Amino acid sequence: MKREELFEKVQQYFQKTMPVAEPELHFRNEYELIVAVILSAQCTDKRVNMTTPAFFEKYPTPLALSKANVDDIYQLIKSISYPNNKAKNLLAMAQMLVTEFGGKLPTDTQQMQRLPGVGRKTAHVLGAVLFDKPVLAVDTHVFRVAARIGLTVNAKNPLECEKQLTKYLPADILPAAHHWLILHGRYVCLARSPKCKECGLTEVCKHFKTMINY
Repeated sequence: MKREELFEKVQQYFQKTMPVAEPELHFRNEYELIVAVILSAQCTDKRVNMTTPAFFEKYPTPLALSKANVDDIYQLIKSISYPNNKAKNLLAMAQMLVTEFGGKLPTDTQQMQRLPGVGRKTAHVLGAVLFDKPVLAVDTHVFRVAARIGLTVNAKNPLECEKQLTKYLPADILPAAHHWLILHGRYVCLARSPKCKECGLTEVCKHFKTMINY
């Protein structure tokens, strides 16, 4: 099967089975999403969603957070992975958001990456979700699922994975594709024990074909 055909079949499958693909993080505005995404690094969305209500009650705006104390932030997020670093990044992020961007998240993903705690992946999540930018965030789920299906070939890092995927996926579906692959990896194509019997992509999946021919 040609690679273009594989991408088309995968795209059609997800458009049918997951017509509405949205983040599982809870947020009401761009400020809440950037905080939630920073907290979600190497942490589950479920844990983040348990933590953010109290956080946003105390710090409802970038301005409020910019005036916070790192120790107070830490106390609110200590159940999250790497709370020390994230507390420092959240404070610095809010301060830059207020002083350099007028309290508004910039729409340009390169500008976003100037903010403490915001790397390429986080910026692409924010750009896709908030501004429908034609960008693709690559996390461990996207990296794993893309490689298993055969969408990527010998990608050595997230950037290589991103470049291969964006070469073959139409720009207008990139925001949805990010969620398709994440959610598929989170609930079906698990890291240790993929649920191949529940997967509708086994017909085209490189990993499944390798397993049955083993």
